[in-house]
This record gives sequence, C-alpha cells and structure tokens, in this order.
Amino acid sequence: MTTHHFTPSHYHNTIGSHRPVLRIAPGDSVVTTTVDARGQDQSGLKVTPGPNPMTGPFFIEGAEPGDTLMVHLDRLTPNRAMGWGYPGLAPNVVEPGDVPALPKKATILWRIDTTAGTISLEEPVGGRLGRLTLPLKPMLGCFGVAPEIGQAISTATSGEYGGNMDYNGFIEGVTVYFPVFVPGALFFLGDGHALQGDGEMSGTGVETSFEVQFTVGLHKGVASGWPRGENATHIFTVGNSRPLDQAVQQASSEMLRWLQQGWNLTPEEANLLMGYTVEYDLGNMFDPAYTMVCKLAKKLLPGG
Repeated sequence: MTTHHFTPSHYHNTIGSHRPVLRIAPGDSVVTTTVDARGQDQSGLKVTPGPNPMTGPFFIEGAEPGDTLMVHLDRLTPNRAMGWGYPGLAPNVVEPGDVPALPKKATILWRIDTTAGTISLEEPVGGRLGRLTLPLKPMLGCFGVAPEIGQAISTATSGEYGGNMDYNGFIEGVTVYFPVFVPGALFFLGDGHALQGDGEMSGTGVETSFEVQFTVGLHKGVASGWPRGENATHIFTVGNSRPLDQAVQQASSEMLRWLQQGWNLTPEEANLLMGYTVEYDLGNMFDPAYTMVCKLAKKLLPGG
C-alpha cells in the first residue's frame, strides 16, 4: 500500500476514457488537489476552463468491467480562504410565477475558516442575516468513473458512472462504490463545496478548491449498477436521471439488489425491510440529471 502525492497539470470537463494521469493499486492512497467549478486554483487563479474541471483520471490496476471500485474519502479540505456562490434559487426549483422575483444572478463571496470550522459571508446580503455564518461541511460535488463504450460525458451532469451528483452526504469518512465499465475504472474527482444545501438549489454550493486524500479498493467480480456508499450509520444507493421519479426508481432498485447481493436477503425480505424503514435524500435538483439517494440504517441489517 502506497501513498501517492499527485500535482495536476491539466484537467477534464468530461468524464470519459482519457489518458490516465497516474496508475495506482488497490489499497493505495492519493493526496492531490482540485480546482473549483470555474477552474480557479488554491491561489484563486483561473488555470483551466469550467465547468467542473476534474482531476484525473486515475487508473486502478486490476479493475475490469463487472468489478466494483471502492473509494474512501479520507480527507476533504478547502485549500483557500475564499469560496463563491449565487445568491438566489435556480429558476427550475420554484413555481414559474415566482421566477421574476428571484435575485439577479450574481456572485457572492464566502470567507472559509478551516480552523474555526465555519464559512461566513464576505459582505452582508440584506439587513437581517448580516454576515451569515454557517458550519463548514466540505463535500465533493462531482466524481466518478469512466462510462462504457468510450463515452466522454459532460461534468455538468451525472449517470450510472457517478458524475455531478452534488449530494452533500459525500463528505470526509464516507466510502463510495462505483461500477467499473472500462479497464482501470479511470477515476475522476473535483467540484469541491465548502457547504451546500440539499439539492444545490441555487445552482452552486460554496465553490472552492480542495486538497483531497482518497484510498481505493476493488471488489473483484462483484457487479453493481449505480453508485453505492456507506457512512457510519447508513448504506445508500444513488440514482441519477430526469424526471425525478426515474432517479428514485434507480436508487430503490439498486438498494434491492444490494441487500440481496450483500446480505443474502430474499427478495421478500429486502422488499419488507425497505418498505418500512427506507429513507431518501435529495442530491442534485438543478442539473440535467436529478440525483436521489436511497438510505437504510446499518443497525437494521442482518448482523448490524
């Protein structure tokens, strides 16, 4: 097991079968950096075009189609003191009659204090909120593996390979599982947010650059269809599609499959457990594909 320190020299605005930047083995860790959604680095300099430039891809030795890639998010740390976002909700998340009253699209700045664990508005917006201060909760908005048949898909959207899911549960300490579609899996990551509400309803989180450490593993011969994950308390599955009900269906069916595959539940047992205990989180509600997360408490699983 090796820890690699990788400094990006270029980035990608599509997730696909691009030339790998580094070859790593299962069990290895990588320490690297990401730029923000506009392509700005830790100094605030624009070093690459947006949207959502990705660091990578990383080639995982031994990964083949039909396997499942494990990615543990060891550390997610904003590496500059400033982030940005938009002040208003996106037009597609409110009723049409409310669109004219939405704030004009502009950029607001947030001060990031990693020592205090907070973010604060650089300048007040209105009189009541002042320099609003909120907890720092770093997350990855966009990451995943190369899709099948040589596709290169915009980092503005998502699919069964992952992508721009903008789920604020993708935080430090979480393990994520991706289906492998191409040799080496080709793992990408980027689009760090210092904080984001459910759904990324404004079209942004608090966008900033990151230093990241992740560790990879490989489940040989274990097939999966959509991204999966786990944290300290829950397992979860992710559907990415539009309309929203299709994303719900994808996440729910993937959970049914995982319960039978991973815990040897019968179809009847898996249906019963989900029907009375399942939880759902909203991932992205702004981009071309919506994201829905299906969750189940670990304590309810056999042996949990």
